[in-house]
Amino acid sequence: MIQKTLRVTLDTGLQARPAASFVQQASRYSASVHVEKGNKSVNAKSIMGLMSLAIAQEELITLKIDGPDESAAMEELTALITAPSAAS
Repeated sequence: MIQKTLRVTLDTGLQARPAASFVQQASRYSASVHVEKGNKSVNAKSIMGLMSLAIAQEELITLKIDGPDESAAMEELTALITAPSAAS
């Protein structure tokens, strides 16, 4: 298992479209992916779980990933969270 604490830099945080994209990418991996904010942890492959965290821009979250493709998952999901959004 690997974990990393990240600051969300997306303009919109992890809401709506960015959350859906994150869930879609997380679901591509066989590894289990969990997102923690504060004392709450959710399955990152669940849109409802992820949305329940209400992750805003500049908030800190922890990604915990466990499985055979955990390194690739961490790399891709970290890039999604820390990239500036291109939303207009």
